[in-house]
Amino acid sequence: MAHATQEFGEWPLKRLLTELVGSGPKSADDMNREQAREAFQRILAGEPDHTTLGAFWLANRWKKNTPEELAAFSDVMREESVVTAEPDCNPVDCGANYDGKHTSAVLGVASGVVAAAAGTPVVTHSGDRVPTQKATAYKHVLDELGVRTELEPEESAAMVDETGFGFYYQPNFNPGIHALYERRDQMGVRTFVNTIETVANPANADVHLGSFYHLAFAKKMCDLVAESEALTYSRVLMFQGMEGYDDIRPGYTKVADWREAPRASEGSSGDKPRASAGEFDDFEIETAEYGMEMESEDLAVEDVTADSAAITEAVLAGERDDHFADAVALNAAFRMFARDDVADLESGLERARDVIADGSAAAVLEDLRAF
Repeated sequence: MAHATQEFGEWPLKRLLTELVGSGPKSADDMNREQAREAFQRILAGEPDHTTLGAFWLANRWKKNTPEELAAFSDVMREESVVTAEPDCNPVDCGANYDGKHTSAVLGVASGVVAAAAGTPVVTHSGDRVPTQKATAYKHVLDELGVRTELEPEESAAMVDETGFGFYYQPNFNPGIHALYERRDQMGVRTFVNTIETVANPANADVHLGSFYHLAFAKKMCDLVAESEALTYSRVLMFQGMEGYDDIRPGYTKVADWREAPRASEGSSGDKPRASAGEFDDFEIETAEYGMEMESEDLAVEDVTADSAAITEAVLAGERDDHFADAVALNAAFRMFARDDVADLESGLERARDVIADGSAAAVLEDLRAF
């Protein structure tokens, strides 16, 4: 990780607002890669006036960022803020929306533990009550389960290798983004920071599993990865998650699947060539096709943190045979499928149910508590 750049070019945020991004949703111009890079370098360095920063974030929200802009922001974040710690295994990176869920259970902990028990290592990451929702995220469910979360990145990597499941804590692995917490909180609306923090990839995983509200956003995220010079994902699998989180919604769900295209051979300079746009596909699943007759309301809870932890513990112990158990198994199957550890979701579902039944999943949770 480099320190935030202190010497900049010719594009302070105020100039970008005046000349490019600030003229309104229909007339604003996009930034090129270098302009976007400089903007985020200035932001991480704390250089912009607070009013200017807020205006810049809002202007970008109005005009909507291009994949090239988001890739530039992500690259600066990776270069100047993210502290990576790579486990020996190659986990699936689960970077759900950091601002969490406020209505339905968070199932990603249970699903990740089941996948880990089945041989698919999983990495999760989040902050603590991140704006704008400040709702329940991975950290809060793990805390409720008695699992340590405020880990240094090297500890998080060791957790993955020892248990198959790992958690990375944003203030420790992405301190530059964490330092923006107060400014983001004062905004009152989501900004592009909410988007790029989900692909921080602290474990340098090859596969990212995420979620979206609309397919166009999933395509933009895949294009972001293809445009990025610092992100090394070879596959991105995203679905329409509940409350924008990485929990598959019951009923009809759209899935987006991107794979990196094979790289050309190195040029005479020896520089590693950038990937092409890759292959993007989308398909639909119906949970009823897997024998799961449920609606989103069936996964709602009253106390998201406490209830999610209790559901996690009960499902892993094999004490529930209901909609929550089905949803955990399906989400675990998706994690296995994302890493190509199973040929299809049916195989993943069978494997998920096996490791719950034989006690392997509950054993992973105990290993996490003992870590």
